[in-house]
Amino acid sequence: MTDRSSDLPAQPAPSLVARPQWQALRQHAQARAERTLQDLFAADPQRGERLVAEAAGLYLDYSKQRVGDDTLQLLLQLADACGLRARIDAMFAGARINATEDRAVLHVALRAPEGECIATGGDDVVPEVHAVLERMAAFAGQVRDGRWTGATGQRIRNVVSIGIGGSDLGPVMAYEALRHYSRRELAFRFVSNVDPTDFVEATRGLDPAETLFIVCSKTFTTQETLVNAHAARDWCLAALHHEAAVAKHFVAVSTNEAGVRDFGVDPANMFGFWDWVGGRYSMDSAIGLSTMIAIGPDHFREMLAGFHAMDVHFRSAPFERNLPVLMGLLGIWNNNFLGAATVAVLPYAQYLKRFPAYLQQLTMESNGKHVGLDGKRVEVQTGPIYWGEPGTNGQHSFYQLLHQGTRLVPCDFIGFCQPLNPPDAQHDLLMANLFAQGEALAFGKRAAQVRAEGTPEAFVPHRVFDGNRPSSTILADRLTPRSLGALVALYEHAVFVQGTIWNIDSFDQWGVELGKQLAKTTEAELAAAAPALAHDSSTNALIRRYRERRGRDAS
Repeated sequence: MTDRSSDLPAQPAPSLVARPQWQALRQHAQARAERTLQDLFAADPQRGERLVAEAAGLYLDYSKQRVGDDTLQLLLQLADACGLRARIDAMFAGARINATEDRAVLHVALRAPEGECIATGGDDVVPEVHAVLERMAAFAGQVRDGRWTGATGQRIRNVVSIGIGGSDLGPVMAYEALRHYSRRELAFRFVSNVDPTDFVEATRGLDPAETLFIVCSKTFTTQETLVNAHAARDWCLAALHHEAAVAKHFVAVSTNEAGVRDFGVDPANMFGFWDWVGGRYSMDSAIGLSTMIAIGPDHFREMLAGFHAMDVHFRSAPFERNLPVLMGLLGIWNNNFLGAATVAVLPYAQYLKRFPAYLQQLTMESNGKHVGLDGKRVEVQTGPIYWGEPGTNGQHSFYQLLHQGTRLVPCDFIGFCQPLNPPDAQHDLLMANLFAQGEALAFGKRAAQVRAEGTPEAFVPHRVFDGNRPSSTILADRLTPRSLGALVALYEHAVFVQGTIWNIDSFDQWGVELGKQLAKTTEAELAAAAPALAHDSSTNALIRRYRERRGRDAS
């Protein structure tokens, strides 16, 4: 292996807020505080055609962000000062940039074409990736065409994926996003929550003899996943009555061969991945086996090609035309200089209904950090909160706050020019709403306009829209596996850009550990005969009340 010290900065990075580029941006934000989007468009009528970028089948219009050319230049200078180019090169070179876990970060290798070399520790990982992809494709083909049968000889008609976090959110999102391309005679369901209701409802109405479970756990020790996997095992054996049935109804995505074998899964049906793949970056690894079964190996490879096209663009395009760099830097501007604490992701595509939830993990688990790579507490706000719903549903829910609320909420609108389902006129209506919402947020409606409509003076203030609310719009021709891959990679790399500016490790997730550790102790106390509770008074009282209501000793 290479010397770890070669992967890390030779000396601590200078304070972010002390950098002259940061100070220049702060002064710039104060100086232009009164300049509105309406002013910017009036001064530059071609702004909407200039402040755009295009790559990998995606078109980004960021002209409705509250930036000028001078703002963009200052942001690009900040990126240079923070070593963004070197950091990108280090990731693609297999350096162990996940410093707190001493790991490379090579999700880009998951979609690299055969023949490309991406190495870490001196080993080219691309051949391993394609070996797993070939095994996945062979297995998916057997399930899809009926050659893989259950213990009774019946073909598989139901696929249930069991995982949590990145082992669930990615596959769920991808299945919903690409359902148009899925094999419709197969039913796909997903189980993640340790709440038994999740498993019960996911398997309701299914025939165990026709059901295949995919257990997704890298270590095969994840508590929630294993609890649900054992529930699935019991459910299956209650109907099929023989331990040997497990091997015909369960496969695993894991690296723990001993654990998989002990569970009853044939190791030949175990699909592995690597420690340089983070969970929230794993939907294009073997974690995506359910996706491949649903849409087929060819479409899955198209999705990988979309990922790769954005990877190439991110690595090679000049920063001023680089979509992930622009999105990441605009996020820095909105978060750190305009004070926006959240980002609304608004896909005008029902198939993308789970995309905001997927992005919540990708963005907030990656950049929700308060300590930098130097071990010191960060000096600025990191990790804005991501949320959202598909349009037009959200327009009848929370858009009131977006337009007239007191909080600034930058928005990402996502839409497609070509519909997947008729009628075309209905798709026109959908997209008309997307374009109208961005326009309304940017330019609002002045009191004079409201009065000109004949509105009584007492009601005029209620019907005024201030505007000047920033948004970006991402358009693609059509929602395809390729465009989905490019879209996900766009956000992956934008997250990376922001983590680089903030000098944090975007690839660990220590913040999820403490609650899980405490839960192990508490779980035992909930079931014990007479636990000696040593928590705070609130937690002790809650445990006692729960035990009392469950008919247990409340001592």
